[in-house]
Amino acid sequence: MQQVLIVIHLLIVIALVAVILLQRSEQGALSGLGGGGGGGGLGGLMTGRGQANLLTRTTAILAAAFFGTSLLLAILSGNSSAPKSVIDQAVPAATGAAPAQPGGVLDQLKQLEGQPKPAE
Repeated sequence: MQQVLIVIHLLIVIALVAVILLQRSEQGALSGLGGGGGGGGLGGLMTGRGQANLLTRTTAILAAAFFGTSLLLAILSGNSSAPKSVIDQAVPAATGAAPAQPGGVLDQLKQLEGQPKPAE
């Protein structure tokens, strides 16, 4: 489930970046592309104002979907049964090392200090 949600989240991110890049800047740097005047470059099919409204709505919808999937991913990751710490996952490197104690790393080190050193 989480992998599917991550893929959907990434698709939304890519679409959101594309829609944002398609929008006109405030200075109107791309205003010459639509043709002069209010007629638009596509024979009035998609006027400048209509295109801006469509892109604005699409951006808002994608942004809401982005926040929604972000919240769902955060909730799912909090509910996972995976260990919460890297230290909990650690496997002793040496074969003679003490097994992991539930007390934590500092308690393990204190216990190891009290043990006699092995004879070489």
